[in-house]
Amino acid sequence: MPRSSNLVASRRRRKKILNQAKGYWGKRKNVYTIAKNAVEKGLQYQYRDRKNRKRTFRRLWIVRINAAARINGISYSRLMHAMKEKDMQINRKVLADLAVHDADAFAAIVKEATA
Repeated sequence: MPRSSNLVASRRRRKKILNQAKGYWGKRKNVYTIAKNAVEKGLQYQYRDRKNRKRTFRRLWIVRINAAARINGISYSRLMHAMKEKDMQINRKVLADLAVHDADAFAAIVKEATA
């Protein structure tokens, strides 16, 4: 009895990889073995960078808060410590947004924290 090869599933599996590789350059988009490696590597980067994005944004928020805090005569670390002492629970994302878009509100928060 001849060996059965499940062509439908094989084609679907290959087509799925090649569809994920659309937009890649050269053989990476149309040669299955090369496309498979490229797609796997891309998925690894995607997983890693979902974590890195959070770190990057936190760094950005800290830089923005520090710049605005120094305009108001206090350093970032002293501001955050003062806010923790006063139990002011404003996260860095919101604080950075206030620092960029509403300097008066940020100044009021600094004044409240250091009072």
